Amino acid sequence: MSAMNSDRPGLPQELDEALDAVLPILNDMKKSLRATPVASRAALDQLFSLPDSFIKKDPASAAAAVVAPAPPAAQSSAPASGKPSTGDDGRLAKLAELKTKILACTNCTHLVTSRTQVVYGVGNPFSELLFVGEAPGEEEDLRGEPFVGKAGQLLTRIIGAMEYTREEIFIANVLKCRPNMPAGEAGNRKPKPAEMATCLPWLRDQIDLIKPKVIVALGLTAVEGLLGEPRTMRDVRGKWLDYHGVPLMPTYHPAYLLRNQTMAEKRKVWEDMLLVLEKLGRPISAKQRGYFLEKA
Repeated sequence: MSAMNSDRPGLPQELDEALDAVLPILNDMKKSLRATPVASRAALDQLFSLPDSFIKKDPASAAAAVVAPAPPAAQSSAPASGKPSTGDDGRLAKLAELKTKILACTNCTHLVTSRTQVVYGVGNPFSELLFVGEAPGEEEDLRGEPFVGKAGQLLTRIIGAMEYTREEIFIANVLKCRPNMPAGEAGNRKPKPAEMATCLPWLRDQIDLIKPKVIVALGLTAVEGLLGEPRTMRDVRGKWLDYHGVPLMPTYHPAYLLRNQTMAEKRKVWEDMLLVLEKLGRPISAKQRGYFLEKA
């Protein structure tokens, strides 16, 4: 039986030595986690994937394995789950610079004077899936985050049914500012084509840096904003379009489903999401395929 160390009662000596070797590294990672979240997380994942026998056999080698960079092939390969790699390739700094520019945008004077804040977007900057809406509403303008009202709560449930979380995907809008309302009027208005055309370069830069494998356009306004031309939902919903080489799936806006809560309409949106999952190579369960089907 291994000798026990008095500093950590109950631990074998070789495991105690391994902890002594690794803990300083983990503490350094913890201190720099905010500055380099992706790299730190990858290193921690690498540590916890090491077999116990390796750590016990050679604590020093185990510590070295934590800080040693993965080979290029391992850094660029996607996990078996189909989720995107989280290794930073320099885009985090570029996205941070882009965000600073977007938040300071004054291209639309009438929107600058009426907005509370710019709604940049939220989610995983390495996401394989990007949802695009039309423009922030009143709640989004106040919170600075897209899709946080009732329609956003429904979108979150749709994302969950796809077996993602909001943190794993990215959500943005064609228009980054809430469209201004006439004096004395409440509610939200549809963004104008000229407003979307002015703001679209910001979204295009986000897409270029995030590099999603699939874009979902939520509602016809988002489709028209992305493509820059009028369309009809009847002609585009559930059909693959192309946005600068990225597959684009138009579907109904969650707000539409709040107004039309029939199983048939919910099923249409869900069939679109099944096409998205298939395009991404995600596993689809029998339960998922059966969502919103009319019961016999």
